[in-house]
Amino acid sequence: MEHGKLGNNVITQIGLLVNDIERTSQTYADFFGIEKPAWFWTDTPDKAQTEYRGSPSEARAKLAFFDMGSLQLELIEPDQHPSTWRESLDRNGEGFHHIAFVIKGMKEKIAVLEGAGMALLQKGEYEGGRYAYMDTEGPLKLILELLEND
Repeated sequence: MEHGKLGNNVITQIGLLVNDIERTSQTYADFFGIEKPAWFWTDTPDKAQTEYRGSPSEARAKLAFFDMGSLQLELIEPDQHPSTWRESLDRNGEGFHHIAFVIKGMKEKIAVLEGAGMALLQKGEYEGGRYAYMDTEGPLKLILELLEND
């Protein structure tokens, strides 16, 4: 059975913006009593094909993931290139950035949300899939990330 506009109502991930991924990853690992995950860079611009507000961007970020049962915590330390990560970190400081849902039919879901007045902020590719951040801050009070895995 389909669930709402996304076809899925299960939150997969919570994303947090940080200035120092090493320090923050260690703090979370110590807090939860688990091993600190290794961080890694997002793909290079030629692979990621990142677009931010409709224009190509060389934006990259360091990412670290904590698998917390059914929910994943993602830490994001952006570089200085234009991105929703950099914009949000500069505007709001460290902390909450998005919630994410795994979906099928990325182009169709983006079109559905844009039709509801929720603009595409940023999109890109990653090994095995693609992502899109949607500007749902007005109606939903947050940024929503769509994840589609191959």
